[in-house]
Amino acid sequence: MLNLPSPVTSFEWQNRRFYIKRDELIHPHFSGNKARKFMQLLAEPASRYQGLVGFGSAQANSLYSLAALCHLKGWRLDYYVDHIASYLKQQPSGNCAAALELGANIIDCGAARRASGLTMQEYLQQTILLDEGQLLIPEGGRCSLAKPGVVQLAKEINSWRNDEGFEQLIVMLPSGTGTTAVYLAQHFALHCPGVQVWTCACVGGSDYLKQQFTELVSNPQQHPRVLPLAKPHHFGKLYPEQYRLWQTLLAETGIEFDLLYDPLGWQCLLATLKQQSVSTPILYLHQGGLAGNPSMQARYQRKLARDKH
Repeated sequence: MLNLPSPVTSFEWQNRRFYIKRDELIHPHFSGNKARKFMQLLAEPASRYQGLVGFGSAQANSLYSLAALCHLKGWRLDYYVDHIASYLKQQPSGNCAAALELGANIIDCGAARRASGLTMQEYLQQTILLDEGQLLIPEGGRCSLAKPGVVQLAKEINSWRNDEGFEQLIVMLPSGTGTTAVYLAQHFALHCPGVQVWTCACVGGSDYLKQQFTELVSNPQQHPRVLPLAKPHHFGKLYPEQYRLWQTLLAETGIEFDLLYDPLGWQCLLATLKQQSVSTPILYLHQGGLAGNPSMQARYQRKLARDKH
């Protein structure tokens, strides 16, 4: 049973109120932005597919979410990765461990993929023969399949805005592929012009993120506002100041955020609010990703221990 619409909570911090859309509470295993992106697949009859084929990192949120979806539907998941670290093979953790527990088949095809000179999606499309009833899912759920679930999210947000009596609203979320952000922005531009979407690029930089938007939604007037980064950000790299911000948020709110995306999202949001006066209510979208936190925390703790010596 999915907890929809997901609840909204709020807290006072740094002399203003922030509202949090709690999409991490949708389902114990199937939650956050991937639940939204794959909602249409959840609604399909189980007989529609026999399995899904996905690809990405061995610690990706999408790996865990697809494994949870397939577990719920009784489907097989074959998930291809470019590399599995030796420590992860010996002792799976985070999203990898959770996905394995749910029955995912994680397949390392990195050497063959690199030898082919193809991108992972091209390699799978050209070399993997999909069985009848299998569906290939682009990395991170970046495709039109994601749109219906994100539109449902947009409608929930607008319904909440109307209940609160807010004429204007800013929705903030950090972006990987930018799929959720751009489909939200498109819906609001067409149906609820009082709602703005703000985001930041966690993977590949702002220009790359804007290019990703355009591939899904061609009209730039329907794109989110991309907040600037204070300095170049390397996805997956450890930033102690972001870990401290994550710890502060946990202490201030009692809410555990994702350690990979959310600290940068909050960092960019707070920096923007310092630079300009914004009275519009802000709704921060909690997109889940918590299964990956234990492995990220362990990495931070090892780094901080090393830095002391």
